[in-house]
Amino acid sequence: MTRVGCCFRSIALFSLACALPVLAQEPSQGWPDTLLSRTQALAELQTLNAQLLSHPSATLTLEQWCSAHHLAADPRVIANRVHGADKPLPEGARALLGIGPDEPVRYRRVALSCGGVVLSDADNWYVPARLTEAMNQQLDHSDVPFGKVVQPLHFRRQTLSAELLWSPLPQGWDSGAPLPPPSGKPLAIPDHVLQHRAVLYTGDNQPFSLVVESYTNRVLAHP
Repeated sequence: MTRVGCCFRSIALFSLACALPVLAQEPSQGWPDTLLSRTQALAELQTLNAQLLSHPSATLTLEQWCSAHHLAADPRVIANRVHGADKPLPEGARALLGIGPDEPVRYRRVALSCGGVVLSDADNWYVPARLTEAMNQQLDHSDVPFGKVVQPLHFRRQTLSAELLWSPLPQGWDSGAPLPPPSGKPLAIPDHVLQHRAVLYTGDNQPFSLVVESYTNRVLAHP
């Protein structure tokens, strides 16, 4: 399911999920493989997806998510930089950023964590010439999340794609496709469950960053 521009069937699913008990402490301990837990997991994924689509800063959205779901006593999100990592610009990125072939672009990879739990791995390519010198210094020499550093730009976010990397229910479940029976085992959840690609624009509508955010199964964790 790609280019998710709406809340899917989040309202109905979330209403059902809210009526269910909390099903697990964290993915590593296992959500039970039942229809109810699959429905709740899908509702939570779609709710998070909708919140990310409606806010410009993924960092602030994750902080709100961490606080609302009590994932940590202190819901602040910290960006742990992955030093030495480097990735070339994806194909077509220079056109998206509105830059020529010789314009310098920097790459920054971070793991966004809350309470020591990694919620998202983020790849970020940005145009340093479109940021202030102070912002570039902070990005080069600190672990402050990108969204917080560039907040003075009053940026907006244009989502290119929003993709569920894993669905707890099979394709066509809402059209009568057979639903999986309970297995009696923990629900198998992959490491990453949701991915967003987006371009960030300044308040003057100038693109300055391409981000690819891969959200981990720990967004489904409960205390």
